[in-house]
Amino acid sequence: MVKSCIMNTTLNYIIKPEDAGKTIAGFLLSAGYSSRLVVHLRNTAGSFYIGGTCVFSNRPLTAGDILTVHITEKKSSEAVLPVSMPLSIVYEDEHLIVLNKPAGMPVHPSQGNYGNTLANGLAWYFSEKGEDFVFRAVNRLDRDTSGLLLVAKNMLSSCLLSDQVRLHHIRREYAAIVMGKLPDEGTVDVPIARKDGSTIERVPDPQNGEAAITHYRRIDYKENTDLSFARLSLETGRTHQIRVHMKYIGHPLPGDFLYNPDYRFIKRQALHSAYLSFLHPITGERIEFTAPLPDDMALLFPKISISELF
Repeated sequence: MVKSCIMNTTLNYIIKPEDAGKTIAGFLLSAGYSSRLVVHLRNTAGSFYIGGTCVFSNRPLTAGDILTVHITEKKSSEAVLPVSMPLSIVYEDEHLIVLNKPAGMPVHPSQGNYGNTLANGLAWYFSEKGEDFVFRAVNRLDRDTSGLLLVAKNMLSSCLLSDQVRLHHIRREYAAIVMGKLPDEGTVDVPIARKDGSTIERVPDPQNGEAAITHYRRIDYKENTDLSFARLSLETGRTHQIRVHMKYIGHPLPGDFLYNPDYRFIKRQALHSAYLSFLHPITGERIEFTAPLPDDMALLFPKISISELF
């Protein structure tokens, strides 16, 4: 059942001399608010106050002004069925939540996955807390990729964190197990496109693909299994980027049903979002998180410690 919700966020800004003369709308745009959010605030009564007086978005600011911004969201929650399930919450405050997603859990509901997704679990989690819920995932993980995932809890944090994604201010690093002895380190700079005739599969496509850059470093190699443990970072975030790039250079991930269905060592692609770092959307403080290797990957490289590696 879709329910109406009202979500409120209040923020205060002390106007600095360098911002004097800007309109409220201009100041907020320079502070990272999206034009869509500014329009939403402009069209919502009671969004802006200076000294306790309600003002309009075109009001010029003066150094020393205390600008209060009330962000009121009036919309229906997404039609996400609340489902009780265990969630591994790494961090939470009033603006965002960081989770360690298990492998096998889709992020969003889709055809055939209506009640077993991270969104369903969060809908239950917030309903039990008596809080309204709109699902806003900042980064994405494939169903069978485990690890850290960032979710914004309101329009403002979603806007500011999405801007960090665009500006490459969010740092994500992955742990992966690949077939064969990976070179010590390297970079794969090969565009990726959707495979003709497929809605899911991607392929390297230097002519028509979108830019995709992956950096990798081999951490360990086991000769008895001919598997390498790698640390990877992305300059871009294309769908299946690591999986496609590693296959392209001859080192696919074991257990990858699309690109290397070899299940001798693991039953899903051996990929884990191990490290996440970003600027807190409100305080501006850089915060970072790590997630330990899940059991199926740790079984193959038991001496690897994520906390020591990242």
